Amino acid sequence: MMAALPKPIGDYLEANAQLNMDAMLKPFTAGAVVLDNGRQYQGQAELRSLLEEQVITVKAVFMPDTVRHENDQVILEGPAHGDFAGSPIRFTYCFVLENDAIKTLEITA
Repeated sequence: MMAALPKPIGDYLEANAQLNMDAMLKPFTAGAVVLDNGRQYQGQAELRSLLEEQVITVKAVFMPDTVRHENDQVILEGPAHGDFAGSPIRFTYCFVLENDAIKTLEITA
């Protein structure tokens, strides 16, 4: 059983499982940074574009099976399933929180 997650991360994962765009954006700070596939996305507008293209369109749902805490990061690992080549693919999500919100997220495969 996976350890309890900080609320903003749990909220993000729950929204992702439902492919709910607005709810996925809600746990992020206004100036949040996401590093995904070698690209940086910053702010709500860029995050919305990323999620639309890389999550909603291909129905990508991340299902972490491990969690650990290192320094100021919460690190989740697990598969993402969806309508994309190679599905499922195992990912690592490294979250940094600030004031009960997601400040940064780095996604690696």
